[in-house]
Amino acid sequence: SSYKKEFSILIKFQICKQISGKGVINLAHRQSKWTPLMQTSANLSDITSIRSFFEFRTLDPEGAVFYGDTKEGQDWFVLSLRDGIPEMQIGKADILVSVKGGRKLNDGAWHLLEVRSEGKFVVLEVNNNVELIVGLHSKLAEDELKGKIRLALGGMLVDKQKLFHPFEPEMDACIRGGHWLNLSTPWDADSTWEHRHCFFEIKKGSFFPGTGVAIFNTSDLPGLKTEEAGITVEIFGSWTGTTLSLQSTGFEYVLRELEGNKDVTEVQLGLKEGSESVAPPHEPATLTFTILKHSLVVNSKPELETESLDFFSMWKNGIKNCPFFSGDSEEAKNTHYLRGCLEKILVQGQVIDLDRALYKHTAVSSHCCPTETMNELNRDTRH
Repeated sequence: SSYKKEFSILIKFQICKQISGKGVINLAHRQSKWTPLMQTSANLSDITSIRSFFEFRTLDPEGAVFYGDTKEGQDWFVLSLRDGIPEMQIGKADILVSVKGGRKLNDGAWHLLEVRSEGKFVVLEVNNNVELIVGLHSKLAEDELKGKIRLALGGMLVDKQKLFHPFEPEMDACIRGGHWLNLSTPWDADSTWEHRHCFFEIKKGSFFPGTGVAIFNTSDLPGLKTEEAGITVEIFGSWTGTTLSLQSTGFEYVLRELEGNKDVTEVQLGLKEGSESVAPPHEPATLTFTILKHSLVVNSKPELETESLDFFSMWKNGIKNCPFFSGDSEEAKNTHYLRGCLEKILVQGQVIDLDRALYKHTAVSSHCCPTETMNELNRDTRH
């Protein structure tokens, strides 16, 4: 019926956003991990050049960058980073290939990347220098290409189980100046993606803009080594607002600064009433939070002591809904969300990657902070 036709068109319009593939694209700030940020397709008969190039910038060591396939995903290709180094994986007929090599790209500088097909070879160039060449041949593969070709950014269109070498797909990166084959049509964007500007210049760290949280379950984090040393969380950076909280059944601890005090060692227990005004981040500081069997210690100062709770057991079993490094629970009133740059987060000496969080708000940047001051950001000088 005409009603059903109108309804289906309306639903499609609501969940599909179209954007240009040539502008500045921030690959971060979305909910889904493996679903591409954006994708497009074309008839192979319309393709005159199997060549794409774009500028790419990141400080993230791992994630999906660029994907392409034919035959509805039977033959596929994905370019990703692992340890900051480019890695290409290709699936074709009965063959799976994974090749990693070249210079590290997660240095925060813009790099010109080109991916092209040369017969049975796929070539990756970085800044006009060939970095990787992958060749493969299968007797089962068809030489004549027909049907459609699909391209995607920041994810894959085939099941991750097809990967020869699995990786974490989330990529905190920016792309600009893209030329994709010889296509000029708009791309379809993931409905969960929120368009955000790319910072003009970046530095290492995790950026919290003053909204949202990152949640870890403590059972997924490094555990106890010795009871004497306890479990240590170290945070380095410049920030204001709630630093972290621990939440479990019948228990909640909130760590944040006292009103009007710029010394990060000053903390209080419980939710703070008062103004929602946001102060600028403080000077660079270090916070050391130590969990002992029956006490919590902040910068060598005992903050909470109770014989009735065993914090070691709670940590091992999982302190549920634990909004680490971010603020209070989403539902809490009078929340002063963390705002600023956490340059490094260590648990038991191990660096914590926010991409591994149980939940991370889409406003949070896992691997980069702006080098601009907060006042400059408020004037929207991002690009």
